[in-house]
Amino acid sequence: MPDPGLLFWTTVIFLIFWFIMSRVAFKPIATALKQRETDIQNALDEAKKARQEMANLQAENEKLLNQAREERSAILKEAKEAKDEIISEAKERANAEYKRRVESAMQDIENQKMAAMVDLKNQAGQMAIEIAEKIIRKDLANNAEQVAYAKSLAESIKLN
Repeated sequence: MPDPGLLFWTTVIFLIFWFIMSRVAFKPIATALKQRETDIQNALDEAKKARQEMANLQAENEKLLNQAREERSAILKEAKEAKDEIISEAKERANAEYKRRVESAMQDIENQKMAAMVDLKNQAGQMAIEIAEKIIRKDLANNAEQVAYAKSLAESIKLN
């Protein structure tokens, strides 16, 4: 059995040790634990705030992406309209040029036709004159009366 004096002194030493430890070790440990708890809570609050900011940024990012898609669609639509307009204008110009060339060709054909007709008439007249001249020469060569008549005409022309 333990001695009561030993038990008394052990208890006293233990209480003194406990008192010193409470002053020296327990308060700093409690303060450190409280500080750690505060730091953890602050970190959790910051993480929650960061998560909220990320959600906001993600929503804003999605909004910007939708706007970009809409702008892209609008630009593509404008480009398609411009392309269609350019093609339409090119077709109109091509049709106008085609009509102008056809009209020019028709005018050229008509001019060439008229020139050919004039040339044909001139050639026909020339041929008629040549034929008439050959017939008159033949007739005049056979008939003495016609020769005399031709001489009188020739003399009357020289007199004028």
